[in-house]
Amino acid sequence: MGADHGHPPSSRRTVMAGLAVLVPLAIITLAGLLWLWPDGKVSTGTAQSGEQSSVQRVTGTITGVTLKKCPAASEGAPQPDPATCGNADVRVEGGQSVTLRLPSGPGAQHFAAGDDVILLRDADGEHQISDHDRSTPLWLFGAAFALAVIAFGRWRGVTALVGLAVTFVLLLTFVIPGILEGEPPLLVAIVGASAIMLLVLYLTHGFSLATSMAVLGTLASLALTGLLSYGALGFARLNGITDDSALALDMSLKIDTQGLLLASIIIGALGVLDDVTVTQAVTVAELAHANPSYGFARLYRAAGRIGRAHIASVINTIILAYAGASLPLLLLFSIGQQPLGDVLTTPVIAQEIVRSIVGTLGLIAAVPITTALAALTASRHHPEEEAQEPPARQDEQESFFTPHAHQHDPAQHPGERPARHRRRTRT
Repeated sequence: MGADHGHPPSSRRTVMAGLAVLVPLAIITLAGLLWLWPDGKVSTGTAQSGEQSSVQRVTGTITGVTLKKCPAASEGAPQPDPATCGNADVRVEGGQSVTLRLPSGPGAQHFAAGDDVILLRDADGEHQISDHDRSTPLWLFGAAFALAVIAFGRWRGVTALVGLAVTFVLLLTFVIPGILEGEPPLLVAIVGASAIMLLVLYLTHGFSLATSMAVLGTLASLALTGLLSYGALGFARLNGITDDSALALDMSLKIDTQGLLLASIIIGALGVLDDVTVTQAVTVAELAHANPSYGFARLYRAAGRIGRAHIASVINTIILAYAGASLPLLLLFSIGQQPLGDVLTTPVIAQEIVRSIVGTLGLIAAVPITTALAALTASRHHPEEEAQEPPARQDEQESFFTPHAHQHDPAQHPGERPARHRRRTRT
């Protein structure tokens, strides 16, 4: 067919170029992990940390609840829930039985006999009911999730779960402690995201050209997302302080809250980018396998159509995810009957708007970048030779609903009229 024209495939040069990027990236990431790895010396510099260390969390089980009449609330104050007024008999771990007052006040939870609870025990041995003990339901949910992933994905599902564990380990042992120790949040997030990307993608999808192109596409899109985030936060004058938690971190730990916001955008974008890049890389590989004659242009166009459909659905997913997370806040704004313009310009809403827009722009860029890289490695001849290829067959150019001539060849079926003629006869 003349697809190779007697010279090595152009993908070899692309593979070498990809290795020239991936190998230094892996070395730099490893050096960054070793340099920034936390030593466990987190100091808040406040007396509050010493007070909190004297409070222990213990578990217990409620054996009985005795409800009482709620005290009268003052005028204008919210009325207490009758189900939260009274005492509870609790059997603490170790066999001790105590009688404790039920938590009351706005938002207090309901407790009944048989509930497993979390208790707070102070230095004097006094207990207080804190919350429900949800460890058993969470373990059951986790087991159901793992079984479903393994049942559907089989060995690939096992590697996906291992990759998820690696992600949690890096977040809990490197990213979060590193930021708490005072390291630049943006630098910690970049190194942590690179380590997660390299380890998880190769561990989950194996060492292949498709995975390598997905890594390169993720890297390029993540760098673009970081640059856009940095410029957008400066242009919108956002410093990352939108709630009491961020304010407490800024005052007690002296953490760069704007850098923390940038770090959260990068880590959050990575979770969506790897989905898109892996999908595009695998799509190109499957198209090239099914159509060995396809060159760069055809692979790029075919995979690009799939990528556009994927992006269209993912964008809606991102917006709905942010809206769902901010739903209580949106309800408060709605109750206050504030104008829409005033609501959108508040720091907390503006931050989420910038986060979603920047993440979406990086997501959109991931499709053409990854598709082009994967098409270069999968095609068997140079992109410039596309112009010399014969035009696509008629069945490739026509739409899905267009009848094909070979399906109704009068020479092969003398007694059968062509499809177009039959349509005219029926009409």
